[in-house]
Amino acid sequence: MSMKRINLAVGAAMFMFAACSKKEEPATPVAEIRGAPIASAPVAATNVSAATTNLISTQTVAAASSTNSVATNAAPAEVNGYAQVNFDRLSAFHFIMPEEVTPTNQPPADQFPPAIKALDKKPIALSGFMLPLKVEQGLVTEMLLMKDQSMCCYGSTPKINEWVSVKMTEKGVKPVMDQPVTMFGKLHVGEMRENGYLVGIYQLDGEKMEFQ
Repeated sequence: MSMKRINLAVGAAMFMFAACSKKEEPATPVAEIRGAPIASAPVAATNVSAATTNLISTQTVAAASSTNSVATNAAPAEVNGYAQVNFDRLSAFHFIMPEEVTPTNQPPADQFPPAIKALDKKPIALSGFMLPLKVEQGLVTEMLLMKDQSMCCYGSTPKINEWVSVKMTEKGVKPVMDQPVTMFGKLHVGEMRENGYLVGIYQLDGEKMEFQ
């Protein structure tokens, strides 16, 4: 075979090889896609959002706790010579009930916070619910002033710092049930005992009462 024919044969073979190598294979049929695609990005965003929410909630609780602490320790506002006090302040600490029997009333014990001991023998205005204990000629002369109505409605037993024993210094007041009243008078802070047993830690010398 002459050199010219060899070159032509090699060239033709190379051309056919290149043509075959460029030929595309038939595409494999793809099944129809059904359902919503799974996206990982929104899940990550949700986790970040939840973490941010938890962080904000924690910061909010901490801020609220700090605010309550400041409000409890701050001096109460006064109106017409009476310090405005509420049960949130009076019941903001845990009072441990003593087991021993003591025959006499005691001054404020160490477990009273300084802000509470500072109210001893101070004129205050306190709002709560009346539970009459003694009625004379249709007027209440002794009562319990309570944080809520649980004692009246067979609810949970109130804590000892959630009520104030009130004795009117002059004439009694009108019985007012199922609505809050505001009592004005001098507050006594300390362990009040009867026959040696602790019966209260707050007592008010009632001077007047207001209600809406």
